[in-house]
Amino acid sequence: MRPGTIEKEEILRASRELIRREGAAAVNIRAVAAACGVSVGSIYNHFGSKAELVREAVESVWREILCWPQGEAAFCDTEACIVWLYRQLEDGARRYPGFFTLHALGFLDGERPDGRRQMQRAWERLQGELCAVLRRDPRVREEALSGGLTAEGFAGVLFSLLLSALLRQDYDPAPVLEVIRRTVYQVPR
Repeated sequence: MRPGTIEKEEILRASRELIRREGAAAVNIRAVAAACGVSVGSIYNHFGSKAELVREAVESVWREILCWPQGEAAFCDTEACIVWLYRQLEDGARRYPGFFTLHALGFLDGERPDGRRQMQRAWERLQGELCAVLRRDPRVREEALSGGLTAEGFAGVLFSLLLSALLRQDYDPAPVLEVIRRTVYQVPR
């Protein structure tokens, strides 16, 4: 065991590695302490419970997978955004095998309301980002997102298609891109 203190990010890095190798169920105070080469007490200096550690570790995996570009790299094109999201999810599935399915199924369990809230927050943020991209996209026809089809509603549709692809492990965005082209980019025939 190494002496001294450990940074929270180092603990989360070790937790992500455990999730990558063994799945989220492998994350516990003792396993993470062993992976970091520190005492259990060192982990408790940053996390009050196993549930808090797991919650933050899972959130850090989501942040790593969906590290939204900022500044000049921010999306102004809905198609580019969708392609980027599908690529990120495919890469995330490769780096963290089984994470999406196990995370979704495990945290949808009614006995884990904290996990459900965590997942809901992450997904609401993603839908909000999709909505913002739709509003910034100069290719979206002004009248396309009016009446019964708002930017929020269409972002919800795109998000639902993304979740469906995620659970099916189908990372081909082509059908979704065609929906975008036919719905908001072109005048419908």
